[in-house]
Amino acid sequence: MKQFLLLLLLGFTLISNASDYNVLNYGAKADGITKDTKAVQAAIDACTKNGGGNVIIPAGKTVVIGTIYLKNFVTLYIENGAVLLGSPDIEDYTTDTHKNTYKNEPHMDRCLIYARDAQSFAIKGLGTIDANGHPKNFTKAKGGRPMMMRFLNCSNIQLKEVTLLNPAAWTSAWLYCDQIVVDGIKIISRVNNNGDGLDFDGCTNVRVANSSFDTSDDSICLQTSRPDKPCKDIVITNCVFTSKWAAMRIGLASRGNFESITVSNCTFHDIQDSGLKIQMNEGGEMKNMIFSNIVMKNVPRPFFLTFCQQRAGVDAPETMFSMKAMHSFSFNHMIIDNRELDKNSVIFLTGMPDNYITDIQLNNIQMTVAGGGTQVDSDKKDIKEFTLETLDGWWPEFSKVGTLPASGVYARHIDGLYINNFQLTTISDDKRKPIVLDDVLNFDLKSIFLNRKKIISKELKPH
Repeated sequence: MKQFLLLLLLGFTLISNASDYNVLNYGAKADGITKDTKAVQAAIDACTKNGGGNVIIPAGKTVVIGTIYLKNFVTLYIENGAVLLGSPDIEDYTTDTHKNTYKNEPHMDRCLIYARDAQSFAIKGLGTIDANGHPKNFTKAKGGRPMMMRFLNCSNIQLKEVTLLNPAAWTSAWLYCDQIVVDGIKIISRVNNNGDGLDFDGCTNVRVANSSFDTSDDSICLQTSRPDKPCKDIVITNCVFTSKWAAMRIGLASRGNFESITVSNCTFHDIQDSGLKIQMNEGGEMKNMIFSNIVMKNVPRPFFLTFCQQRAGVDAPETMFSMKAMHSFSFNHMIIDNRELDKNSVIFLTGMPDNYITDIQLNNIQMTVAGGGTQVDSDKKDIKEFTLETLDGWWPEFSKVGTLPASGVYARHIDGLYINNFQLTTISDDKRKPIVLDDVLNFDLKSIFLNRKKIISKELKPH
């Protein structure tokens, strides 16, 4: 009887492991030195050929690879304590992994993990993918800086629980993909330049949750490099962001439309450029976005919205595009603490003359700033427009305009601005008004407080 039970238990074990493909069984040395690219790819190929399963990077092992290709129904499972390590040699990264879609950046075309036209695949586990992207290994002059991951025209993708470290460029590029779940991951991408976290280009049905980001560039970026591929139905929640640049950028590459995007229950801290950077440049339409229940600390330009014309994508036509629309944004229930920063920590919303951003709501926002604005700052009127001439081929950045004449909110070329229950505290004296409106039509300001004293709306008349 005991022998029968033992055989039965063994049978169940064999059945449960039948869909596991341990890379050690395909020739991987897993010693942290030997390049195991062929072994890992052989395990992936066997897995997809047999209908799917788990390709195992075993605990306690370091597996070195160059470019690998994920395929249908494969879960790349990196066990707790395992490391999938990128090769330090650019020659180990293939050149058939599509491209970076931004202009002037072909040195970022290669990548470590690639999938094209694949469905129902995943990267999971409590282990680590370390792209080994240190400048001693990868620079533009040394042949390029490969991204960690790129997925093209894929569907039903999951990225869960893994730690993603040290990409030489972006951590991930998701191009024209549908049905994406990212949950419980950690990204640290500080060792090289352009260390974006998650870049979703023309993607739909995206859910990102319970994750943390420490990046040298935009932590999450939503973009549209093709006019026929919108970015829509995006939900981002329960995440923590710190970044050398922006926590979230929506746009810049913006040939297609953006719509139905929500960001909630997040904290942003120690961001060097902007918190929510929303930029419509290349002719698409941007609409219907809600940002709520967010805490920011040390985040200059908590919201930075720009509507202008600028070519961002490598495939975008050289001629400028007609400007469509940028409208329907709601920012609700936020605490912003910028007392440790300088006087340039302002909410900045700007369209262009005759090309307005329309229908913006700011509700229930507490904001603390250092203050220090002078009377000269307050009287400033020559705020540069984001035009082709002033941008001179580059992005619409705050550095183009400098100090603004408001201590809290500066809004320009807006039609439909509604601010309700906005509380601004300045630590030191500031000669600027808390809110300055410049060419703003159809606005309503209610319950505006400066240092706990209510401001009469007529004191905030347009600049």
